[in-house]
Amino acid sequence: MDAITVNTSDLLPLRTTCPYCGVGCGVLASPDWVERTVGCRPVSGDPAHPANTGRLCVKGASLHETTGSDSNLRFPRVLGARVNWNRALDEVTGAIREAMEHHGPGSVGFYLSGQLLTEDYYVANKLAKGFIGTPHVDTNSRLCMSSAVAAHKRAFGEDVVPGCYEDLELADLLVLAGSNTAWNHPVLYQRMKAADRPGRRVVVVDPRRTATAELADLHLAIRPGSDTLLFNGLLVWLADTGAVDDAWVSAHCNGFDDALASARVSAFAPQKVAEACDLTVDEVVTFYRWFAETPRSVTAFSQGINQSVAGTDKGNAIINCHLATGRVGKPGASPFSLTGQPNAMGGREVGGLANTLAAHMDYDTPGAWGAVAEFWGTDRLPQAPGHKAVDLFDAVHRGEIKVLWIMGTNPAVSLPDSERIREAMARCPMVIVSDCVSHTDTTALADILLPARGWGEKEGTVTNSERCISRQRAFLRPTGEARADWQILAEVGQRLGYREAFQWRSPAAVFREHARLSTLDNHGSRQFNLSGLMDITDEAYDLLEPTRWPITARQPGGSRRLFGDGRFSTPDGRARFIPVRATALDQTVARPGRMRLNTGRTRDQWHTMTRTVRAPRLVQHRPEPFVDMHPDDLSALGITEGELVTLGNERGGLFTGRVRAEPGQRQGEVFVPIHWSHQFTGRGLASALISPVTDPISGQPDSKNGLVTVTPLSARWHARLLRPRGASRGWQADYHTRVPQDHCDSWYLAGKQPEDWHRNITRWLGGAPDLVLEDSAAGTFRAARIRHGQLDGVLLVAREASHLPGTAWLASLFDGRELSRHERRGLLSARNVETEDIGAVVCSCFGTGEKQIAAAIRAGAGTVEALGEKLRCGTNCGSCIPELKAAIEKRGLSSVPV
Repeated sequence: MDAITVNTSDLLPLRTTCPYCGVGCGVLASPDWVERTVGCRPVSGDPAHPANTGRLCVKGASLHETTGSDSNLRFPRVLGARVNWNRALDEVTGAIREAMEHHGPGSVGFYLSGQLLTEDYYVANKLAKGFIGTPHVDTNSRLCMSSAVAAHKRAFGEDVVPGCYEDLELADLLVLAGSNTAWNHPVLYQRMKAADRPGRRVVVVDPRRTATAELADLHLAIRPGSDTLLFNGLLVWLADTGAVDDAWVSAHCNGFDDALASARVSAFAPQKVAEACDLTVDEVVTFYRWFAETPRSVTAFSQGINQSVAGTDKGNAIINCHLATGRVGKPGASPFSLTGQPNAMGGREVGGLANTLAAHMDYDTPGAWGAVAEFWGTDRLPQAPGHKAVDLFDAVHRGEIKVLWIMGTNPAVSLPDSERIREAMARCPMVIVSDCVSHTDTTALADILLPARGWGEKEGTVTNSERCISRQRAFLRPTGEARADWQILAEVGQRLGYREAFQWRSPAAVFREHARLSTLDNHGSRQFNLSGLMDITDEAYDLLEPTRWPITARQPGGSRRLFGDGRFSTPDGRARFIPVRATALDQTVARPGRMRLNTGRTRDQWHTMTRTVRAPRLVQHRPEPFVDMHPDDLSALGITEGELVTLGNERGGLFTGRVRAEPGQRQGEVFVPIHWSHQFTGRGLASALISPVTDPISGQPDSKNGLVTVTPLSARWHARLLRPRGASRGWQADYHTRVPQDHCDSWYLAGKQPEDWHRNITRWLGGAPDLVLEDSAAGTFRAARIRHGQLDGVLLVAREASHLPGTAWLASLFDGRELSRHERRGLLSARNVETEDIGAVVCSCFGTGEKQIAAAIRAGAGTVEALGEKLRCGTNCGSCIPELKAAIEKRGLSSVPV
């Protein structure tokens, strides 16, 4: 197969796509030699891409800082030993063949990822379902999007997002339900914010007051799990106030009366809804009235809706309200599912979910099984769906899955009940992991490691939240011997004896086959249709512009909106109202001594941090696992902000993090981030607290609903330790978190037992210290080690974490320089009088700290705009603006919206 080459003579930035969230921003990227040659930026937003028109969030703008890392997986490994590709693929093929022969094709399982490109996804699905014959193929998109998928299919007959990003700007009423766009989809948030105008309203439905709520005219801080009641109540209100578009419903929909009757059972009137949702009647009536009187309304929903035991019903409750008013697929009027990952939709297109077949065809789609089997030329296609993610790993735990192939994801961290997931993988006879990262919690459990190409090294396509297919293009040489995922899979298919079915020479050839499959038995019955691209040449594929599907001969430029004509993908062409009733399953009630748990993302991190942690500036905003609690709860429990606490659940899961007092958190509830893994902390895995309870329709885990106890760690000491990257670790601590810096690792530490620092200091510093300072009465101890004139380690200890100094200056000394006399003298004070202490980082784009911001406010910068002019903070991605406003308000000044 042809290797991907990079034309180093072309000095123009290359157009590609960001690999983070589902916004799918266009990126202009250049190898580092281009930056040195012509002085252009290595990464910038693509002004020509319709998703972002040049904007990038801080994660996207830092992409160049995450490539070319030494932590990439460079060579194949079998049982820890480096091998060549021929040996590795022989081992993979042999394990699969043996499992098929002795235990049947269902003994092989695949767990894929929204990080894969569509071409990779297609080949994986074809190999697994079509030729190995296993139905057990699922993806980590199950954890974020499957409830929205199921809701779309029930209502529209197909997994289709009807609208486009422009609708978020055109809407006169924008409802954001369970979606912290300011942090999770920052560029869309920027577009929403820029679209503000007189008469436009924004409603945010979220139990927490997140950064997104800064955009809201109305924030509905509902009781978690009560979303169905809220939207059922809206449907009843629309019917009772004459706001239903009866003519449209009659002409284009089925089931309205049944859906309305079901809604009335649980949501009679605003008073009942307010009581159930823990809102005021005025809040409920205001929302309902705004929705009823605003024809151009968009409801954008994300993980707060999807990640629930009733996520599918919540999605359909939202869609029901849009169907009732005829607001589907029209300019500024649609329900809109915001995708979590860059190619979650691409994986859905090819059939990457266990309950789908291929190309938006399901196992129960009439004629689909035979058509797909004939198209692929196989007689091994499974007859029925396979295990969804949680069930798949349960099958691994039971010993039913003998070979598990994991691609581009980290289930040992991300799946619920993470300890059981690790136990399942340890029991599995053969675990194969394809990844671009060498050290993750999952690769540590692999028998075979296959180096896959990462972002910047591979070619293919992705599909974002608005159905827009974009090219991801290679501009970096592959790391070591890394190969594209589709190439690895195709080679295995050939070695299994299916050479003719896996003979592609390029990702363009794979894409053409994928496009042809989308046309199979598709005479307008499915919106997913790439017939206009099924004969695309390699040259045209290289130049492919971002285009929203369907893409056909009649619509070669794609389609912005779908279903606006009232024609749907159901057998009779009519949309379906779904009767939805709120149940006790989606409303966990806190018991005495327990608090309700919510989980989610932070602003600058992504998934399990395997990529974003490589850019140290992205770790500075929230460097440790944390626990957000309402100040009144802290007071009631006798806990002080900044303390370490441990959360525990009934299954034995534990999470330790530092408490933050958050007034926007509902009382009786806690919030923790999902990103930390055992690679970076001890007990900071949010998934350890999540029970493997799933939506019975979608199979999506209920990741935002649990009960936990809160216990102070009662640390006797706190410390900061700085050592060179990769330094051996000879110490133990009751709490530890590793924070990568540019030239060293910084550790946050705490212990419940006294430590003899003089006796054990060599264990912490890796050798005898050169400088020591101790004050036993104050409980402080400081030591530093210098080797060959260079800093090799610093340990700072105090009784209280708040008494520890900042370490930014110390971290900068690990750059290999020989320390000056002045620098040596400042080591134990951790302070350089010539360097400003900026405090905790607030604006990651420009590295602006809270102390700088406070000083600027004191000097008269009393608005967000003034702070931006003075410090640049808030002038790029805008995600820090809510924190800037809070800083201004904290000091008694009024902030003026930018």
